[in-house]
Amino acid sequence: MHIVVLAGGVGGARFLTGVLAAASGAEVTAVVNTGDDVTMHGLRICPDLDTVMYTLGDGIDEERGWGRRGESWVVKEELATYGAEPTWFGLGDRDLATHLVRTRMLDAGYPLSDVTAALAQRWQPGVRLLPMSDQRVETHVVVDDPETGRPRALHFQEWWVRHRAALDARSFVQVGVDDARPGPGVVEALRSADAVLFAPSNPVVSIGTVLGVPGIRDAVRAATGRVVGVSPIVDGAALRGMADRCLPVVGVEVSAQGVGRHYGARADGGLLDAWLVHTGDAASVPGVDVRAVPLLMSSPAATRELARAALDAAGIAP
Repeated sequence: MHIVVLAGGVGGARFLTGVLAAASGAEVTAVVNTGDDVTMHGLRICPDLDTVMYTLGDGIDEERGWGRRGESWVVKEELATYGAEPTWFGLGDRDLATHLVRTRMLDAGYPLSDVTAALAQRWQPGVRLLPMSDQRVETHVVVDDPETGRPRALHFQEWWVRHRAALDARSFVQVGVDDARPGPGVVEALRSADAVLFAPSNPVVSIGTVLGVPGIRDAVRAATGRVVGVSPIVDGAALRGMADRCLPVVGVEVSAQGVGRHYGARADGGLLDAWLVHTGDAASVPGVDVRAVPLLMSSPAATRELARAALDAAGIAP
């Protein structure tokens, strides 16, 4: 049994832990958003890939949901004493080693997919970890500059980490996505999967960015198995992150129904065969099998049961 999960960030990483627990022995491929990637202090940082890798490799700081457990911040403090910008983005000492290895390999000419596979050798995440593309794609956010009132583009990390999404977004622009190609193995994995699952990740800047790479959306539509999505919206609010700040910008209602209709039914040219919403949330998505199940990943057991529900909706028994 082969399961492919489209994922981004903390929600995607935690959902993957549930998939591994629910489908022991299955082959699992994670296609991960790289639109959040950024270069800081000369180092290439891939936040979503690292969050998935650390989480599944038992190295994540579970309280924060990102970064390394037992982290220290000596280098960050030293950079601050030099006044080295940006001061708002912190690189932990343990985490720094990952970025140093990645940047060195990229500079030597290795593609991101090979670099990711090499890093995963250490962490043994239990899934095949694939970046959505080897080409550089970076999400930028167009906002009104607080000082001039004129439109200004910020890297997504600056908008989210520095400003905590407090600046109203005019639009999201995935720079480079139109010229990107799916990473090696991505299309083949999607087309041959027994189930394709959309993790409860941001539909605009995580799952949406993955689907924006030319060829990936078509590969999802052509998948042999059923496509099941998990809503990142519960009772009209984002479970985590800033999806509620992103969805209105692209004209989508902040609700499980709104996101389900945004993805649409595969039978009608959209993407979904089934859509999981939280118990008590009402959602009607024409042409899609909508199921209400507990979505809160509040414990390993709850996360495992959510993954089981997704696999059941996909028509496969773990």
